Amino acid sequence: MLNVNSVVSLNGTFLTGREHAYLGAAMAGALSGDGPFTARAAALIGELTGAGRTLLTCSCTSALDMCGLLLDLRPGDEVIVPSFAFVSTATAFVLRGAVPVFVDCRPDTLNIDERLIEAAITPRTRAIAVVHYAGVACEMDAILAVAARHGLTVVEDNAHGLGGSYRGRPLGSLGALATQSFHATKNVQCGEGGALLVNDLDLASRAEIIREKGTNRGQFFRGVVDKYTWVDVGSSFLPSELLAAFLTAQLEGFDDIQRRRHAAWSAYHARLARWAAEQGIGQPTVPDGCAHPAHLYYLLLPDLANRQALLAHLERRSVLAAFHYQPLHTSAGGQRFGRTTAAGCPVTERIADRLLRLPLHAGLTPSDVDQVVDAVLSFEVSR
Repeated sequence: MLNVNSVVSLNGTFLTGREHAYLGAAMAGALSGDGPFTARAAALIGELTGAGRTLLTCSCTSALDMCGLLLDLRPGDEVIVPSFAFVSTATAFVLRGAVPVFVDCRPDTLNIDERLIEAAITPRTRAIAVVHYAGVACEMDAILAVAARHGLTVVEDNAHGLGGSYRGRPLGSLGALATQSFHATKNVQCGEGGALLVNDLDLASRAEIIREKGTNRGQFFRGVVDKYTWVDVGSSFLPSELLAAFLTAQLEGFDDIQRRRHAAWSAYHARLARWAAEQGIGQPTVPDGCAHPAHLYYLLLPDLANRQALLAHLERRSVLAAFHYQPLHTSAGGQRFGRTTAAGCPVTERIADRLLRLPLHAGLTPSDVDQVVDAVLSFEVSR
């Protein structure tokens, strides 16, 4: 039978209505970065996160690379990272010669298991990098306490978490450094983009220099010095005004975007609950004290075979779902550049085989959500 359903995409570009006008305004001025749209976008991010200082970057990866530089990592230093994460969370530190030490995730939130961190610390450990998976906060009080006991810096990879919070505190404001992503798959986006959030203000001046290719160009434009020159390590991490203009429009529409995403997330969670319980399928866990930004909605199938079967089942019904991260510790790069603790990462390995992401973006219509829900409900787990 011919499937007449329209295709429901996993992600989508949602326009607030201001993007074209702002791009036109940017094109009428200087296209290089640190113009009025860069300043406006940074201010809006600062309002959402409570960060001490916000520096726009070309990507979240760029912001993580800056963290590696700000930490003054040396070959042989170690950084604790979750194995269930995007590769940039590790490569930013590998680029500086450091060794990522992979720690397993919790089976409920899929975040780094805070109970396993202390056992992974050695005399070479310099930092702990955490990822708030799906925008649900890691157990930050425990992580920050471990870091304080051992004199370590905490870096928040907050690529998923803009608008989320932990016990009333915005995600991105908890670590000494934090990073944001504005990739096309994120809640607000500009195709490619990111930000470094500096909460330890002792690092703010150096972060500005690193972002400007190692020069004190920012001080020159503020009139602090009469010329700028090379003063530190750095690279070209600054995005153009075109990206900042598009991002500004998205950030100004943040409340509307979030309302739409939460509506879809909540519909999935409520309407799939009984089916999930009957089929032995896991739904997202949001602990008390955590507010999530509706970044991802996922299901945890009993095993890989059922996950793959559901992916195919949904595709036949014009619903484009996807799996997600593959364990870093078992990857070729992870085995070459990193190490895993004696406990291993068995939860990460199981989760990676079982997880399936449903379509979630601000452009989903009620009929799109109905199509996704109906397609999921028509699937039965093979036992």
